Amino acid sequence: MARSGYDGAGAGHAHGGPGRDPYGGAYGDVYGGDPRQGGPYSDPYDDPYAGDQLAGGRPGPGGPGGPPPVRRRPPRRKRRWGRGFGVVLVVLLLLVVGGYFYLDSKLEREDVLVDYAGRVADTPGTNWLIVGSDSREGLSREERAKMATGKASGRRTDSMMLLHYGEGGTSLISLPRDSYVPIEGHGRNKLNAAFALGGPKLLVRTVEETTGVRVDHYAEIGFAGFVGVVDAVGGVEMCLKEPMKDPKAGLDLQAGCQTLDGAHALGYVRSRNYARADLERVEKQRQFFGALMKKAASPGTLVNPFRSIPLATNGASNFLVDEDDHIHDLARMMWAMKGVSGGDGVMTTVPIGGSGSSSAAGSYITWDRQKATALFDALKQDQPIPASVSGKDAG
Repeated sequence: MARSGYDGAGAGHAHGGPGRDPYGGAYGDVYGGDPRQGGPYSDPYDDPYAGDQLAGGRPGPGGPGGPPPVRRRPPRRKRRWGRGFGVVLVVLLLLVVGGYFYLDSKLEREDVLVDYAGRVADTPGTNWLIVGSDSREGLSREERAKMATGKASGRRTDSMMLLHYGEGGTSLISLPRDSYVPIEGHGRNKLNAAFALGGPKLLVRTVEETTGVRVDHYAEIGFAGFVGVVDAVGGVEMCLKEPMKDPKAGLDLQAGCQTLDGAHALGYVRSRNYARADLERVEKQRQFFGALMKKAASPGTLVNPFRSIPLATNGASNFLVDEDDHIHDLARMMWAMKGVSGGDGVMTTVPIGGSGSSSAAGSYITWDRQKATALFDALKQDQPIPASVSGKDAG
């Protein structure tokens, strides 16, 4: 049986004789070979740039004597991730800016910090007058009954605190509502009477003239707003050393650590069922407000949209501030209260000197003039409050 030319070429090459390659000459070594012996043609797909094999091995790009092969890269896909990232960034920026202005527009504003003859000059540091009013606005009839808030209309002050922060540190000073102080145009009366007689404007003026400290910002929140903010953060944990029961505040709590929802928290800060009545109540208020701000500013609240969004909307809708106050001011206030509640500052009450009563004011308390002066002088100069007058309490 006759052998094919291909077989012959393979055999000849296998014996090392280039002359026996049917293609002859040096090209026998280059183009010849048996695919079984690992020659250049053992895998026609091994190198797609090795020349035109179908044309019989004609020299071409990459072949003998030809230029080096040109490896063509596949078309590069356009990178769109940069553009996509930019779009996302713009959208987020618009959401943040839009959300800021939306929340800022929800704040209730009143022209509170007005000038008057002889007003205290600007003092270093930043001072907030924070007021908790007993306004029932926003509470349903069922909620008023459940929380034992009563049916009184209008608003009166249930708590007043002076928050200071600056180079001298942070401090939260309770101003008891029964403090007996001079009120412009009304003689001497309880501090909360200033609010009842002339609203926030007269209250700010009374605080400034009594303490010598210039008030830079004002924030007020009523019952409904307070309950909404507490519920928005998922409640606030408080540890009670003994049970608390006060029907007048709708309160019945057991001793121990527990999370208070908005309704129970309201009763907790309203109750005066203590041996020292209002003086002990203001301590509870400071502790709770500090814990509330700490919870509100915690990562667990800020990064959780189910907490942060309700908190922002409730806070913006229920705070009354001065005409020149904005959302970023409230955020700074919250951060300062978070710090002081964590021990980075002083939480105390104006030093008390005694008590008394009058036909116009009823029972009242007076400040220790010397210690109170030292305390407020420190705030006016933005210096640390002396330990001898701070009476720093825990929490």
